[in-house]
Amino acid sequence: MIFSEETYRFMYAALQEAEKALEENEVPVGAVVVKDNRIVGRGYNQVERLKDATAHAEMIAITAAANHLGNWRLDDCSIYVTLEPCIMCTGAMLSSRIKDLYFAAFDPKFGACGSLYNLASEGKTNHVIKVYSGIYSEESQALLKKFFDSVREKNYKKN
Repeated sequence: MIFSEETYRFMYAALQEAEKALEENEVPVGAVVVKDNRIVGRGYNQVERLKDATAHAEMIAITAAANHLGNWRLDDCSIYVTLEPCIMCTGAMLSSRIKDLYFAAFDPKFGACGSLYNLASEGKTNHVIKVYSGIYSEESQALLKKFFDSVREKNYKKN
Protein backbone atom coordinates (compact mmCIF):
# COMPACT_ATOMS: atom_id res chain seq x y z
CA MET A 1 0.00 0.00 0.00
CA ILE A 2 1.27 3.47 -0.85
CA PHE A 3 0.79 6.07 1.87
CA SER A 4 0.76 9.86 1.71
CA GLU A 5 3.88 11.93 2.22
CA GLU A 6 2.43 13.11 5.55
CA THR A 7 2.07 9.51 6.74
CA TYR A 8 5.77 8.87 6.12
CA ARG A 9 6.69 12.18 7.77
CA PHE A 10 4.75 11.37 10.92
CA MET A 11 6.06 7.81 11.11
CA TYR A 12 9.56 9.22 10.72
CA ALA A 13 8.83 11.46 13.72
CA ALA A 14 7.78 8.35 15.67
CA LEU A 15 11.07 6.70 14.65
CA GLN A 16 12.94 9.71 16.03
CA GLU A 17 11.13 9.18 19.33
CA ALA A 18 12.15 5.50 19.25
CA GLU A 19 15.77 6.56 18.79
CA LYS A 20 15.47 8.61 22.01
CA ALA A 21 14.37 5.45 23.80
CA LEU A 22 17.32 3.54 22.35
CA GLU A 23 19.73 6.24 23.58
CA GLU A 24 18.30 5.76 27.09
CA ASN A 25 18.58 1.95 26.93
CA GLU A 26 14.82 1.52 26.67
CA VAL A 27 13.04 -0.74 24.19
CA PRO A 28 13.08 1.56 21.13
CA VAL A 29 9.43 2.33 20.51
CA GLY A 30 8.18 5.79 19.65
CA ALA A 31 4.79 7.33 19.02
CA VAL A 32 3.25 10.59 17.89
CA VAL A 33 -0.38 11.71 17.96
CA VAL A 34 -1.50 13.89 15.06
CA LYS A 35 -4.47 16.21 14.65
CA ASP A 36 -5.06 18.38 11.57
CA ASN A 37 -1.64 17.40 10.16
CA ARG A 38 0.16 18.64 13.30
CA ILE A 39 1.85 16.61 16.01
CA VAL A 40 0.02 17.25 19.28
CA GLY A 41 1.65 14.54 21.40
CA ARG A 42 4.96 12.67 21.44
CA GLY A 43 6.23 9.76 23.45
CA TYR A 44 8.85 7.06 23.67
CA ASN A 45 9.23 4.08 25.98
CA GLN A 46 10.31 5.13 29.47
CA VAL A 47 9.47 2.01 31.46
CA GLU A 48 12.95 1.63 32.98
CA ARG A 49 13.52 5.34 33.52
CA LEU A 50 10.19 5.90 35.27
CA LYS A 51 10.04 2.43 36.87
CA ASP A 52 6.50 2.22 35.47
CA ALA A 53 5.14 -0.68 33.42
CA THR A 54 2.57 1.66 31.86
CA ALA A 55 5.16 4.12 30.51
CA HIS A 56 4.87 2.88 26.93
CA ALA A 57 5.40 5.28 24.05
CA GLU A 58 1.70 5.26 23.12
CA MET A 59 0.53 5.99 26.67
CA ILE A 60 2.90 8.95 26.98
CA ALA A 61 1.94 10.32 23.54
CA ILE A 62 -1.79 9.97 24.28
CA THR A 63 -1.40 11.76 27.62
CA ALA A 64 0.64 14.52 25.98
CA ALA A 65 -1.98 14.96 23.25
CA ALA A 66 -4.86 15.06 25.74
CA ASN A 67 -3.01 17.65 27.82
CA HIS A 68 -2.18 19.73 24.75
CA LEU A 69 -5.77 19.64 23.44
CA GLY A 70 -7.40 19.91 26.87
CA ASN A 71 -9.60 16.90 26.17
CA TRP A 72 -9.29 13.14 26.72
CA ARG A 73 -11.35 12.50 23.59
CA LEU A 74 -8.94 12.28 20.69
CA ASP A 75 -11.54 11.33 18.08
CA ASP A 76 -10.09 13.52 15.35
CA CYS A 77 -6.56 12.24 15.96
CA SER A 78 -4.33 9.58 14.47
CA ILE A 79 -1.45 7.84 16.20
CA TYR A 80 1.79 6.68 14.58
CA VAL A 81 3.74 3.99 16.43
CA THR A 82 6.92 2.16 15.50
CA LEU A 83 5.71 -1.18 16.92
CA GLU A 84 2.28 -2.78 16.97
CA PRO A 85 0.56 -1.70 20.19
CA CYS A 86 0.01 -4.10 23.10
CA ILE A 87 -3.33 -4.79 24.78
CA MET A 88 -2.90 -1.94 27.29
CA CYS A 89 -2.01 0.66 24.68
CA THR A 90 -4.75 -0.49 22.31
CA GLY A 91 -7.22 -0.18 25.17
CA ALA A 92 -6.05 3.39 25.81
CA MET A 93 -6.45 4.20 22.11
CA LEU A 94 -9.97 2.77 22.09
CA SER A 95 -10.86 4.65 25.30
CA SER A 96 -9.52 7.94 23.93
CA ARG A 97 -11.34 7.41 20.63
CA ILE A 98 -8.26 7.58 18.38
CA LYS A 99 -9.47 7.54 14.78
CA ASP A 100 -6.53 5.96 12.92
CA LEU A 101 -3.55 3.84 13.95
CA TYR A 102 -0.45 3.57 11.79
CA PHE A 103 2.28 1.23 12.97
CA ALA A 104 5.58 0.11 11.52
CA ALA A 105 6.42 -3.43 12.66
CA PHE A 106 4.22 -6.26 13.86
CA ASP A 107 4.83 -7.60 17.37
CA PRO A 108 4.18 -11.37 17.31
CA LYS A 109 4.61 -11.68 21.10
CA PHE A 110 2.44 -8.82 22.41
CA GLY A 111 0.68 -7.23 19.42
CA ALA A 112 -3.02 -6.49 19.87
CA CYS A 113 -3.74 -4.98 16.45
CA GLY A 114 -3.30 -7.94 14.15
CA SER A 115 -0.71 -10.32 15.61
CA LEU A 116 -2.16 -11.95 18.74
CA TYR A 117 -5.42 -10.02 18.79
CA ASN A 118 -7.16 -7.41 16.69
CA LEU A 119 -8.75 -5.32 19.43
CA ALA A 120 -8.55 -2.03 17.52
CA SER A 121 -10.83 -2.97 14.65
CA GLU A 122 -12.75 -6.12 15.58
CA GLY A 123 -15.86 -4.16 16.53
CA LYS A 124 -16.50 -5.68 19.97
CA THR A 125 -16.21 -2.30 21.70
CA ASN A 126 -18.11 0.95 21.19
CA HIS A 127 -15.27 2.33 19.07
CA VAL A 128 -13.31 1.02 16.09
CA ILE A 129 -9.89 2.24 14.98
CA LYS A 130 -8.76 2.04 11.37
CA VAL A 131 -5.41 0.24 11.36
CA TYR A 132 -2.59 0.59 8.82
CA SER A 133 0.72 -1.25 9.11
CA GLY A 134 4.11 -1.63 7.48
CA ILE A 135 5.27 2.00 7.24
CA TYR A 136 9.04 2.06 7.87
CA SER A 137 8.83 -1.49 9.17
CA GLU A 138 12.45 -2.33 8.32
CA GLU A 139 13.76 0.76 10.09
CA SER A 140 11.74 -0.02 13.20
CA GLN A 141 12.87 -3.65 13.20
CA ALA A 142 16.51 -2.52 12.82
CA LEU A 143 16.23 -0.37 15.97
CA LEU A 144 14.65 -3.23 17.90
CA LYS A 145 17.33 -5.67 16.69
CA LYS A 146 20.08 -3.26 17.70
CA PHE A 147 18.59 -2.94 21.18
CA PHE A 148 18.00 -6.65 21.79
CA ASP A 149 21.41 -7.62 20.36
CA SER A 150 22.95 -5.22 22.87
CA VAL A 151 20.91 -6.74 25.73
CA ARG A 152 21.93 -10.26 24.72
CA GLU A 153 25.58 -9.21 24.51
CA LYS A 154 25.46 -7.69 28.01
CA ASN A 155 23.77 -10.80 29.39
CA TYR A 156 26.32 -13.05 27.67
CA LYS A 157 29.22 -11.12 29.22
CA LYS A 158 27.64 -11.45 32.69
CA ASN A 159 27.59 -15.24 32.43
